[in-house]
Formats: sequence, C-alpha cells, structure tokens
Amino acid sequence: MMKLNLRGGSDGALKVLCLGAHSDDIEIGCGGTILQLLQQYPEIKFYWVVFSACGVREAEAQRGADSFAGSKQLERALFKQFPDTCMPFVGADVKSCFEELKTISPDLIFTHNRKDAHQDHRLISELTWNAFRDHFILEYEIPKYDGDLGQPSVFVPLESDVYKKKVQCIMDAFPSQQSKRWFDESTFLSLMRLRGMECNAPSGYAEAFYCRKLVL
Repeated sequence: MMKLNLRGGSDGALKVLCLGAHSDDIEIGCGGTILQLLQQYPEIKFYWVVFSACGVREAEAQRGADSFAGSKQLERALFKQFPDTCMPFVGADVKSCFEELKTISPDLIFTHNRKDAHQDHRLISELTWNAFRDHFILEYEIPKYDGDLGQPSVFVPLESDVYKKKVQCIMDAFPSQQSKRWFDESTFLSLMRLRGMECNAPSGYAEAFYCRKLVL
C-alpha cells in the first residue's frame, strides 16, 4: 500500500479546498479524512465552500465547518444561496463562483463524484474539473436512496476515534436533517465499515474516493 506525503506551498501550509453542493455534503463525504488530515498536518488550511446553504442550512454549514476544520485552520468559508436541486439551471452563475476560487490554488481538492445521481452534485464535480485542471482532486461519495455507489479506487483508513467523532459531529451539526429516514448514524457507519473492509483498514472503517487523474 502506497502512502502519499502531501506537501504545501512555499509557506509549508497544506491548502485544502472542500466543495459541497449542500450543507452536510462535505462532512458526510470526507469528514473523517479532514479530521485525520488535521492530526497529520498541524499547519493545514481549509477553504470551505457550500453552494446551497439557504435559511437554517447556512448556520448548519458554518457549524459543520467549525466542527470539522476548526476555527484556527478554517482559512475561508463561503456559503452560497443557490436553490437546492436547481443548480444545473443556473450553471453559468455557479461557474462564476469557481472562477473566483481559482486564486486559492489548493494542494488538494475534495468534491463530488462525477457519477453521483444528484444533479447538483454532478454539476459541482464537472465545474471542479473545469476550473482546476492541474490539481490533486479526490471525489467523495454520498449514500442516498438512488443507490449510486460505485467502486472507488482511493481509500483512507480511519482511526477509531476519528470515525466516531465524524458521525457524532454530523448528527450534532445538522438537526434539520434528522427527520429524514436515511440521515442516521448507522447509515454513515455502514458505508465506512464497507470501505474499511475493502481496504483492510486496521480499525475496520475507512472513507473512499474516486481519483480521475493522479500524477506521482
């Protein structure tokens, strides 16, 4: 198994851009990896962007970013107001946001899987690759009723305290979602358990990603 030693820019700080169509996407898709990166890279800087954070979802998005990235490492947080499920119809406006993000020049980008069944998720993934053509991009997965889980190629084994903290923080940060049948601790744990089995993680739990291009 190969382990990547990520390196930051001239100041030594690793810059990570986290992109989510909706509040809670980033946390569900790669929250455990973010918590683990915080432990491994004390000087890490996070740039957090949620494209649909309307009403109470904006406060939840902020709470999620603070819980996972931490106030000291959270360099910048942007919460946009694009309507849920309708982003493809305002694609030009969404793309304009990506043009503004180019100035960050991140070392690592987390975004949605391009084959995600949700149209908003797919658009964010497509525009990520459109805007960032020479960057290390990992596409995370979101469990959903549509059943669109695939075969990821990159795995991040999670320590036991990390995957437990991930689930607890998700449940605490997004109370507006807890009435949904799928929004449950067992849902998040079961996916991480499945990916942990697939990569033989010591704790039994892991997050998985799709990597379209990797230059070593």
